[in-house]
Amino acid sequence: MFRTDGLAGDERAIEGLPIRLVVALVVGVAGLSVMLNMLSGLSGLGVTELDVRPTPEVTSPGAQAVTVRVVGSDGRAVSNATVVARGDTARIDGVATARTNGSGGATLELAPSLPPNRATGTLRFEVKPPAGGSYADRRENTAVLVVRE
Repeated sequence: MFRTDGLAGDERAIEGLPIRLVVALVVGVAGLSVMLNMLSGLSGLGVTELDVRPTPEVTSPGAQAVTVRVVGSDGRAVSNATVVARGDTARIDGVATARTNGSGGATLELAPSLPPNRATGTLRFEVKPPAGGSYADRRENTAVLVVRE
């Protein structure tokens, strides 16, 4: 009935298979951990997302100075970044730009206005990261709320 001269009659074949899989899994996990350890040591692979922290966050229409601080995701100040202020649901004439100083701060002279029949609006900010850094501005930044008094 069963042949004993080949693999068809060898009942041990199934017993050795799980051990080989376990050994392959252990070797694969060890190799993966070594590669990930090597990659985590490279600082050039990480990109830090930037955000703008305006002061004041809530303001009224009219000419005024708005101070912004550009920070990374870790909360540290970013110098030499260019901040661009644009109208969103509130309006400003054109765009306003400023470059951050050594402590990550910049002052923008803005004169926001609100459309007729609108009690609130927002101004939005974009950041052009400093050259040569590992920074990016992909997400929406904190906006300034403009409220008619």
